[in-house]
Amino acid sequence: MRRTGSASGSEREGRSEREGRSEREGRSERVGAGGSRLRGAATRCAVALGLTILALGCSDQKGGGSPSSQTAAAPESAQAPAESAVDPAVVALAERASAVIRPLPDSAPHPDGTPTDAQVDLGRMLYFDARLSKNHDIACNSCHMLDRFGVDGEPTSPGHKGARGDRNSPTVYNAALHIAQFWDGRAADVEAQAKGPVLNPVEMAMPSDAAVVAVLQSIPGYVEAFRAAFPGEAEPITYDNMARAIGAFERNLLTPGRVDAFMAGDLAALSEQERRGLETFLSVGCTTCHNGPTVGGGLYQKLGLVHPYETADTGREKLTGEAADRFVFKVPSLRNVAMTGPWFHDGSVTTLDEAVRLMGHHQLGVELSAERIADIVAFLGALTGEVDATYVARPVLPESGPDTPKPDPS
Repeated sequence: MRRTGSASGSEREGRSEREGRSEREGRSERVGAGGSRLRGAATRCAVALGLTILALGCSDQKGGGSPSSQTAAAPESAQAPAESAVDPAVVALAERASAVIRPLPDSAPHPDGTPTDAQVDLGRMLYFDARLSKNHDIACNSCHMLDRFGVDGEPTSPGHKGARGDRNSPTVYNAALHIAQFWDGRAADVEAQAKGPVLNPVEMAMPSDAAVVAVLQSIPGYVEAFRAAFPGEAEPITYDNMARAIGAFERNLLTPGRVDAFMAGDLAALSEQERRGLETFLSVGCTTCHNGPTVGGGLYQKLGLVHPYETADTGREKLTGEAADRFVFKVPSLRNVAMTGPWFHDGSVTTLDEAVRLMGHHQLGVELSAERIADIVAFLGALTGEVDATYVARPVLPESGPDTPKPDPS
């Protein structure tokens, strides 16, 4: 390029880009060393924009045009550094959230290995099949409706002959990541959990695991499906394999959402009020219990930790017999919590605002203002994730065989 007495368009662009980069690096250092991933994304955008403008200037010179006039003619918004909209406080908030909550993983594979497609497909059918209940009227999906974020909207769910238990049915979405299953943690994983309701007289009421196996063996389509899911086994239709297949399906019921996008660097994924709610959620101590990818589900805690909470259910004490476990429950996940009411172990709380207020008082000893409650509730709404509608669509179930037991309403 021919040099002139004044700085060329390319030189001006290069100097502008260098000065802008220097200013950006100064701001990045002030944000803090923990934010390299989020800062790096913003800086790459700014550098890419600067290099694009520089390339355009060089191209104009090669074609004989005036780089100065081309730059002046560009819209003002196009010349603004892309990083100018990045608020360091928002970057820091995303970093704090990512350190305490952490994004959902892509899957929750079984410790023994990733389930096969045949096992997942079989588990999906079993999840929707009411023939696993005594009267052929209740399936897993009856209480854990996949088109309603894994719940039925009832304080407690109706079971065989309309009987109800004393605890709320929690969502099955993201449950495979929990420390254990059920409110008292009596099942180690989703495979163990799948065995419980089928034989519970208040729920699906099948008389025995042998009766369940007999039903499955009487359905030709299941004979073939179990053989495909558990090849090489002499007797593929077993009660354990039924539960294993259901668990294989449930391990992919994960619902990432806007909070995950925010923690990954999409700072516009949350509204201003949702960010205020997240800030409050972090600062008042909610994450003492509600942390990790499922924002809960990772530990047990006493209900009424600071101020006693009135409830007839003594929690894990029923399971362990230990006085130390009185009123102790598994901390519920807050993923999709805005969609999974009513809330608490007995489904007695009917608004999310009240749930937040009660938790502040009983668990943290904090009396939250109406404004702070509203902000937290807004953040909790941002924990609503995306459901893969294709994955959870009701499958075609295999037809009953001539020897399949009839419904038994007794």
